[in-house]
Amino acid sequence: MADVFDDEVDAEPTISIGDYLKAVEEEELEADLVLGGDEGKECTYSKGYVKRQAIFSCLTCTPEGNAGVCTACSLSCHEGHEIVELWTKRNFRCDCGNSKFGEFFCKLSASKDVENSENLYNHNFKGTYCTCDLPYPDPNVEEQVEMIQCCICEDWFHEEHIGLQSSDKIPRDEEGEPLYEDFICQGCAVVCSFLTCYPQIIPVSNTSDTGKEKAILDNSHMISSGKMENGSSSSLTNQEGELKVCTEVAGPSGKCVIGEIIGNLPTESEGDKKPFFLSKNWREVLCRCVKCSEFYAQRGISYLLDKEDSIAEYERMAKQKRNENMERQEGVEMNFLNNLGHVEKMEILSGIADMKNELFSFLESSDPSKAITTADVQQVFENLAKKRKRPE
Repeated sequence: MADVFDDEVDAEPTISIGDYLKAVEEEELEADLVLGGDEGKECTYSKGYVKRQAIFSCLTCTPEGNAGVCTACSLSCHEGHEIVELWTKRNFRCDCGNSKFGEFFCKLSASKDVENSENLYNHNFKGTYCTCDLPYPDPNVEEQVEMIQCCICEDWFHEEHIGLQSSDKIPRDEEGEPLYEDFICQGCAVVCSFLTCYPQIIPVSNTSDTGKEKAILDNSHMISSGKMENGSSSSLTNQEGELKVCTEVAGPSGKCVIGEIIGNLPTESEGDKKPFFLSKNWREVLCRCVKCSEFYAQRGISYLLDKEDSIAEYERMAKQKRNENMERQEGVEMNFLNNLGHVEKMEILSGIADMKNELFSFLESSDPSKAITTADVQQVFENLAKKRKRPE
């Protein structure tokens, strides 16, 4: 009988207090990174087209998937609705309450334009992703597979659907952590084929042999001899030297080697291209001369030169906001304590000390091999209540 009881105890999932608190903190951090530090109190419509923000699609109000709302509106205006979390979108303005919502009005910012003409929408707003056009999480799959987001079209892809050949591998270190900052899907690789002119930003795809991040020119328009595939020759060494000058000088000064190469790039179809995995801080290497800037504008990708467009910068700013909010909260708590009278202050400090001592006492006397039950927690608070109870 005892063995049966032990088996039942062993079958129950257990977790230490430390692990639980760590998990909660990690979840809070992950949420802050996605929301960009937005507390969801005000509609972002008045800010115009925000460079990057968390966006949600309400399928209850717009089942066609042709509208997106900000964090605050998803909480205040669409509570209880069928909401699709889209993570972040670039240059997006909150649609909540505009003409796409019929007679529904935004509770936080009622005065809005009929439509936000610069917003871009894809099938993600309907709750589907990848070339397979399936939802995430997929209700028909027990184990959900992580997806990779393209930094150009901002769609999400399953690893088996990104267009890699069997011999190609996603750049990862020995522990499975990514060796890349951004990903460009096969469809967008046609628009961004010029990136092969920057071999130093494309990490080697097969990292199992070296375990390090290397710069290669994989599937590019230049070969090791320094010749273009269309037959024109150029010294790769000289190009790289002049490229350094070009990328270090903002504006038209200096010779732009990349601009000359861009003019000679052959036209390719989508099927000829591979996806790109781009190294950390790859945007900083891009040429910013007049000719290249015009080229980016023509292709509608000028945002690549904007540091605040990147997910890495978005998350960095989110962490900064999180730390500032925590410091502000600590300051509020200290001010509250300092404004109390001596008796009230001593009662609070005494209560904290009692809680601390009772927890330590419980942990020291409890069996670490056994799970903490609801009854144990209730007993801790009953003991505290007895200590704090004052005689009438």
